[in-house]
Amino acid sequence: MADKEAIQKIKLEIQKGMQLVKCRKCGCMKEILENLLVSLPSIEIEECSDLIQNIRSWLKKMQPVEYACLGCKYCFPAVATNILTANFPSLIQTVSLSCKFEIKEKIWPPVPGEYFAFCEGSTCPVAISTLASIELAETLANIRPNGLCIVGKTETENIGIDKVIKNTITNPTIRFLIVAGQDPQGHHSGKTLLALSEKGVAKDMKVIDAPGRRPILRNVSHSEVESFRRQVQLVNMMGCEDTKMIIDKIDELSKKVISSCECKECSELTPSPKILSVPKILARVPKKLKMDRAGYFVIIPSLDKKIIIVEHYAYDNKLLHIIEGKDASSIYSTIIENGWLRELSHAAYLGRELAKAEFSLKYGSKYIQDKAPGKAEKNTE
Repeated sequence: MADKEAIQKIKLEIQKGMQLVKCRKCGCMKEILENLLVSLPSIEIEECSDLIQNIRSWLKKMQPVEYACLGCKYCFPAVATNILTANFPSLIQTVSLSCKFEIKEKIWPPVPGEYFAFCEGSTCPVAISTLASIELAETLANIRPNGLCIVGKTETENIGIDKVIKNTITNPTIRFLIVAGQDPQGHHSGKTLLALSEKGVAKDMKVIDAPGRRPILRNVSHSEVESFRRQVQLVNMMGCEDTKMIIDKIDELSKKVISSCECKECSELTPSPKILSVPKILARVPKKLKMDRAGYFVIIPSLDKKIIIVEHYAYDNKLLHIIEGKDASSIYSTIIENGWLRELSHAAYLGRELAKAEFSLKYGSKYIQDKAPGKAEKNTE
């Protein structure tokens, strides 16, 4: 792709994204605008000067950032960044940050998330990531084919893969990871998983040769990545949403493990690596209100423990806190007291979502978190 054509394509992608309310509140968009403003002056073509003027105008239209990334199936800033790095690879420098996940001792999977787990020992050596195909994960979970250990979505090329690694290496029974479903455009979590398996990560924890927008693993160590690569063989079925084909592959892989070795013996030869955790914060009645910080929250009702788990992330996807509580009011009070909310609209959104999560715990109904406070507004402009 010629340089001029690449700049025009970048402009078009950002222009489309800036028309959406959710993008104007997203850390993805803010980051690429700021990066381009610094990077583009080094490219001596007329199109860059025009794009710089547009960027300055777009930055003025940005609203306070409410979330780092929504994991959208099509992410405009992610696609624009991929075009930029493919044509001008020296422009954007990645920053290596570190953070940790909550690890539940003696409970598997140790990292909470939207997964369906059925581990029954050596008879289930297969894990499945359905990428952006959420309904495919639910369908396979309902069928629960023999040999399936865990199945769930992986929508982002960083946090999503961090969780896959931790939940996989803590169960030595798992020998295969089927990567199926539709790969999210822009984030390319499926292609990032394949690159990770083949080439690993660089010193800065960036997945080598991964096409995703920000394939930097901030919640795992080098040793955890290498344990994952040694233990698990990836099976590429990207694009496949045919449940019969996937179930047939599960059966084939399960028979392969049984014919080659006993999983108990393999488990003894491959001890689970030690993984780090962050302190838990117990929700309590607030002493004071201080709303001067920002971040975004992932809400996970835990049916087995009868509590609500809330993960608090910074804009760069760094996990800051984990809050646990039995009811919505104690959790949002704790969040407000600690100053982890800045916008009233975000507070209202969080209260609503926590109430839904509390309802799901009480009645056993399924909980699905709304992705953004501004989601309902996107069709109004």
